[in-house]
Order: sequence, then C-alpha cells, then structure tokens
Amino acid sequence: MNIGIIGFGGMGKTHAYAVENLKYFYSELPFEARIKGVCCAHFENAQEAVRRFGFEKAYESEEELISDPDIDIVDICTPNIYHYDTLKAAIKAGKHIYCEKPLCTSARQAAEIAALAKSAGVSGGIVFNTRFLLPVMRAAELAAEGRLGDILSFAGRFYHSSAADPNRRAGWKQDRNVCGGGVLFDLGSHSIDLIRMLCGEFKSVSGLSQIAYSKRLGTDGKMWNTNADEAFYMTVRLKCGACGTIAVGKIMQGTNDDHTFEIYGTRGSVKFDLMDPNFLYFYDGDKPEKERGFTRIECCGRYPAPSGVFPGQKAPVGWLRGHVGSMYSFLEHVYRGATPSPSFDDAAAVQLIMEKAYESDRRGGLRLEI
Repeated sequence: MNIGIIGFGGMGKTHAYAVENLKYFYSELPFEARIKGVCCAHFENAQEAVRRFGFEKAYESEEELISDPDIDIVDICTPNIYHYDTLKAAIKAGKHIYCEKPLCTSARQAAEIAALAKSAGVSGGIVFNTRFLLPVMRAAELAAEGRLGDILSFAGRFYHSSAADPNRRAGWKQDRNVCGGGVLFDLGSHSIDLIRMLCGEFKSVSGLSQIAYSKRLGTDGKMWNTNADEAFYMTVRLKCGACGTIAVGKIMQGTNDDHTFEIYGTRGSVKFDLMDPNFLYFYDGDKPEKERGFTRIECCGRYPAPSGVFPGQKAPVGWLRGHVGSMYSFLEHVYRGATPSPSFDDAAAVQLIMEKAYESDRRGGLRLEI
C-alpha cells in the first residue's frame, strides 16, 4: 500500500514514523506499506523531506498526489480548514484516507464526508491515537467485561501550557481562521472520543469557553486579537444516565501533556494519566471491604524513550506507540476491506458534540441535546 502524506509538519513526521516502524512493532505483517511521497504548502519543504527521509517523490500539489494512480492511501496532516476539500477530492479519486482530527470544521461537513466515503467504498480512518495506548485498551477491556458495572460518573481532562505565556506567539491551532475552532477541536476531540468509547453515547452537553489572554502576538509577530478558545469546559449527560465533566485548555501553568480520565461505575472505577502512561489504576468494588483500594496495573510496553527533539519534549513515553498502533489498525482494516475503527462515523459524532458545546457556550451555557 503506497501512502501519500499531505502536510509534513510534526504530525506528518509522526505518521511517517508510524508507517516506517510497523515492522518493528508487529511481526509477520500481512501487508506492505510505505510512504511513496509527500506534499507540503511549499514545494521546497517536500523536496527536503524526500532528501532527508528517503521518500520516492515530492509532489508539487495535493491534486498531483491524489491523482497519482500509484497512491492507494491519502494521509491528511494539514490545518483543519483544509480537510473538507481534500477529503472530497480523495474520496472522488477512490483513495483510502487517514485523517488527523478533527475530521472537518463542522458537523454537517463531517457527516457528509462519512456518507460520501461509505457510498464510494472508501476506507476512512480518523487519528484518535490515544485509544491505542496500553492503559486505555486495558480500561476498555475492564469496561467490556462489566468490571466497572453501570457507569455513573466520569471526568476527562486534557491540559497543556503551550498558551500559558502571553508573550509567546500564537500557532495556527490557536487561530480560528485556520483551525476552525480552538482548544476544544485540538485537545477536546481526544477527551470526547475516549469518554464516548469507554462510557457510551452523549445525550446532552453544556459548554463554557475561556480566553485568558485577549491579545497576544500572532503568527507574524504582530499584536493580535485572540479569536479562539484557550480553554473549554463541558458538563455532560450520557444516554446511559451517567453525568460528568470534560475540561481542556492550553493556559495551565505546570502542565505538559496532561491527558487524564476518571470513570466511576457501580462495581468499580478506573483512572488514567497520559503522563504516567505505563499504568492504569483500577478499583475493584467487588473485593471484600478490607481488601479494597486502587490497584496500579502494569501496562508497560517497555519501549525506549524518544529523544527530546522528536516527537517533542512534552510528549510522554508511549505517545509514539499510540500512533504506531493507530496506523497499524487503519492499514489492517484497509487490507481486510473492513471499516476502520475509529472511523469517519466516530469523527462525525465527535464533531457534532463539539459543535453543540460551542452552541451552548454562545447561548449562555444552555444544555443542548445531541
């Protein structure tokens, strides 16, 4: 399977790493996958990627990449506002698609893309890579086995400090004109996906956005009016009756990649912290009272720590493992002709939840049905 990557910043490199290292994580792969080429906003950057990483071709445009008959899979790593048009073009060309989250910038667009991909027989996968971390997979097993019982309450949190310094230039993920949203799109999509996967479908949400620094330096170094949420807070009710909160932000001093969840059920509870990625904490309420307490379950992959340069100083041990697992799962589903999981339907569901949360915020925190 030949893969063409559109956009080769940090996430493009991460996806390429995942593809090229599959053979080290999975023995006797039933398929072969390689990065055939890349396309960047500036052709010289694509040429540099080819020179540096040994890819076959630098494409001058995404149209050239998508129309190449040798390309089987289009891997989209561009800013959010460009996803919709690229997705439609790739689907029209009959290419399978692996897309960074969020799928689109509106629920209407995401639902349309999911339907188009189905009707075209195209496999579409969304990058919710945290699903593939070992403690998260163990939590899913415990939930599926009924060890948590009926879910009663939960809390999801994803905090960064990347926007905590008001003197630091904003990046494109902080610009609504490029990102299509704010931190809810960037970090909140991950938290929403995990709660939805582990606890069930959403019934209603109430949202509250926060901009801590109304003015900061823009991408061009000039003073700029902040136009996207720097933090977002949600209260949620699920269809199963469980209630909980989701909070995300990039203005939290002292945080790095602080992605956590706590889930409380009638029989047990689990806790996860991305900065402690080798362990899941499980409380078994079925044990005798004198034997109860949170147990730290080893979920270690025993992988060597990545360097501080790549994927980044803030990424904890195990972060790359999630991307490798995500890439493998997508390619394996394509190989079998099966629907990837997470799918475009999952992406569309998350998109709708975020849109409702934004609408709730605009309407003063009004609780809205999904």
